[in-house]
Formats: sequence, C-alpha cells, structure tokens
Amino acid sequence: MQPFDYIKPKTLDEASALLLEHNGQARPVAGCTDLLIRIERGFVHPQFLLDIKALPGMADLLVVRNGDLRIGAAVTMNQVALSPTVQSGWPLLAEGCASVASYQLRNRATVGGNLCNASPAADSAPALICYGASAHIFGPDGQRKLPLEQFFLGPGRTALQRGELLTAITVPAPARGSAGHFLKLGRTAMGDISVMNVAVLGWPDADAPSGTSWRIALGSVAPTVIRAPEAERLLSLDSSPAGLEIASQAAAAAARPIDDIRATAAYRTDMVRVLTRRGVERVLAEISG
Repeated sequence: MQPFDYIKPKTLDEASALLLEHNGQARPVAGCTDLLIRIERGFVHPQFLLDIKALPGMADLLVVRNGDLRIGAAVTMNQVALSPTVQSGWPLLAEGCASVASYQLRNRATVGGNLCNASPAADSAPALICYGASAHIFGPDGQRKLPLEQFFLGPGRTALQRGELLTAITVPAPARGSAGHFLKLGRTAMGDISVMNVAVLGWPDADAPSGTSWRIALGSVAPTVIRAPEAERLLSLDSSPAGLEIASQAAAAAARPIDDIRATAAYRTDMVRVLTRRGVERVLAEISG
C-alpha cells in the first residue's frame, strides 16, 4: 500500500481548509471500509487522509426539535439499523442500512461514506430518498443544504465542491400511518453489493383517488439512485391488483440499467417490475392491517 499522511482535524473549518489546500490529494475518512481497499488496489492515490469522526455533529443520531432525524456523516450502518428510534420511526431506512455488506463491516461503514461513494448500488440511498432526506454540507463558504436526490451526479460523483465535506443527513418524519419496505437482489443471500434494489414507501392519503400516496426509489439501474415518479402517480390513482401491475411496469420503464458482470440490463429491468410489485403489496398489507 502506498504511504499517506494521517491528519485528525479538530474543527470543520480546519478540515475544509485542508481539503481546499490539498485539492484531490486529501480525502476525508470515517469508517474507511471502501477507501483503504481502493488505495491498496491502486485505484486512488491520496497523500492525506483526514479523520473526521470526532468533528462536531459527525456522531449525532437523534431526533431534533422539528421532528427530523439527524444522522451525522460518521454514524455507522449498524448504529442506524439497530437504533430503536430509527426502527420505530423510519423503518425503511433501518432495512436499507441492515442490508449493507456484513454485520462486521456495518460496525465500521458509515452512512456518510455510503453516500459520498455515490455508487448507484448504495443501499442506504433509496430509503433516504423515499423519506425526502437532505444532505448538510460544510465548505469554505460555510453551511449549505441540498436535497439528497440532487447530491448524486453520477457514478462516483457528488455535488460536493472543492473544500466541502458532508457533515450530516436530515430525514423528515414520515406521514402518519406510513409503511415501507426495502427489497434487494444480490448474487448471494447476504453481504453482496446490490444487483438492483427497490425502496417503496406508502401512506394513507384521503386526497388520492386510491387512498394512498407513494414514493419509489430504484438502485443500481441507472447512473444514480432514481425515483419512479410515473409509478408513484399511477399507484395514487389505482392500487388495485391491476393498477399495481401497470405501476410496476412503469417503474421498470423508468430504469436505465447496463449490462455488467453482475447482471444484464434486461434482467435488472424485469426485476424492477417484480420487486416493485412485491414491495407495494407488502406496504398495502401493512397499511390496511
């Protein structure tokens, strides 16, 4: 492994200044489960690793005054997945985080790292997008906030600018009576990166013709995690078995997958249809139950 300097900044300002000074040669790290492998294999060659775990707010996992869930960027996947607060209030997110890799890896891997890798297969992102989460960013110009859907620009590319780092994610409280399910297809039953995944969130809505409103997010079927807005619209109009099938086909039509070593584009597209239908069926059963 190539040598690098380890730096532990004491403030967000110091971390931002170091990132700005060593543009491209300094990387913020928390769990470091992905970056160390990439360094070892020669994919990246940073000269400086900035340990951000102890910076203010990075370890927060709490409900703030307005009811939002605040997740510091250095909070681990297991802290989210096993939190009674998250399991009761944001269960779809707990499911997504629990599906990441192995239990041992989730003890180190962080939510912030999972998002900043900007992998289309990131398991935490679909649930967060369904909940309408926002990314909190600190940089040379201070704080800014961005809807998480706008944070991802492409594989490995985020909206972070020079000198900026992700500090936290806030997740609004879901609508009363909501239910969600995360469905993941991998080559193995546990521990594998997603071939594709689907997050489905539904809630009672008296103003919707079907009596329900929906959010559906798809992973590993496009350059970024995406929503399926036409499928959401169709389900709000008709969530009968026939309507569900039409909406599932609309979700599949929203996908833009590729062929790769893990699956063909055609297989991924068809599985979007299948898993969307299964997810909606489970959510409907939970809402009606």
